[in-house]
Amino acid sequence: MHDLWSLVSWVLHMQQLRHLIDILIVAFLIYELLRLVHGTRAVQMGGGLILVGLLYGVSSRFGLSTVQWVLRNAAVYVGFGIIVLFQQEIRSALTRLGNNIRLPFVRKQQRARNPFGQEWYDEVVLAATTLASEKLGALIIFERDVGLKTYVESGIRLDARISYDLLVTIFNKNTTLHDGAVIISNNRVAAACCFLPLTQNPLVSRELGTRHRSAIGVTEDSDAFAVIVSEETGVISYAIEGRMKRNLDGPRLRRLIQQAMEPWRSDEESEELETEEREREREIDELVAARKRGRNVPYGMQAESARHSTGEEVKGGTTL
Repeated sequence: MHDLWSLVSWVLHMQQLRHLIDILIVAFLIYELLRLVHGTRAVQMGGGLILVGLLYGVSSRFGLSTVQWVLRNAAVYVGFGIIVLFQQEIRSALTRLGNNIRLPFVRKQQRARNPFGQEWYDEVVLAATTLASEKLGALIIFERDVGLKTYVESGIRLDARISYDLLVTIFNKNTTLHDGAVIISNNRVAAACCFLPLTQNPLVSRELGTRHRSAIGVTEDSDAFAVIVSEETGVISYAIEGRMKRNLDGPRLRRLIQQAMEPWRSDEESEELETEEREREREIDELVAARKRGRNVPYGMQAESARHSTGEEVKGGTTL
C-alpha cells in the first residue's frame, strides 16, 4: 500500500512539474514576442488584427451574416498575410533565438579566435575619428555569427586587410566607393559600396538620415553591428540590435567594438581597458601639444625653458 501511494504521489508530482514547465515555456515565448514587437510597426499591425477579430465577434453576436461570410473567407489567407506582414519580425526572432543558444566550448573557441588587442580595432577607431574630424560620412558593418553574404554581393568585393588607409580612402568623396556601406567579415574588408535595408521602425528619429537608418535596419535583420560617421555633423554613432548610441569618442567606440566582438569579457574588464585607452590618448595629445609649442618658440627660449625645468645650465647647445 505504501509503495502504491508513493507511485501515485510521484505521478502527481510529475504531472504538476510538467504543467509548470509548460506554463513557463509559454510565458517565455509571450515575453519574447512582446519584447520583439515593442516599438516596431508590428504593434500597429497587431492592433489591426485584433480589431478584425473583435469585428467578427460582434458580427456573430448580432447575426451579421454578410460580415461573417467575408471574414470567414478572409481568414483562410490570414496565415499567409501574417507571414508577409511580419516577415522581418519573424526573421529577427529566429535569428535571436539561434544566437541565444551558446555552448561553452563555442565561447572558448571564440575567445581564442578573437583575442583583444587585434590591431584592426585601432585601425577602425582611428579611421572613424579621422573621418569624423573631416566630416566625411561613413558606414561600416561588422559581421558576427549571422552571415551577410546577400549584402556583400550587392556591393563591390574587395577581400582586403583592414587598414586605416583603406577605410579613409574608400569613404573619400572623390572615390566611387564612398556611396554605400563597407562590410567587414572575418577580420577583412569583404566589400564596399553595399546596399542595406532601411529600418521600418516608426520610433526612429526623423533627424537620422539614410546612412543611420540603413545601419539600424541591418542590425535589426542580423546580429551585426555598425559604426556610422555623420556627414553633416561629424558625430560618430554605433548601432546594434536595432538600437543606436551617438556622440562617441575614440576610447568609447573601441570599447563598444570590443564588447560586441568579445561578449565574454566582463564590464569591469571593459571599463579598465577603456580607461587605459583614454590615458594613452591623453598622453599622445599632451606630447603632440608639447611638440607644437616647441616649434612655435624660438630656439633660445627653448634652451632657457629647458635650463629652468631641469636645473641644468645650457650653453651653446652643450649641457654642463
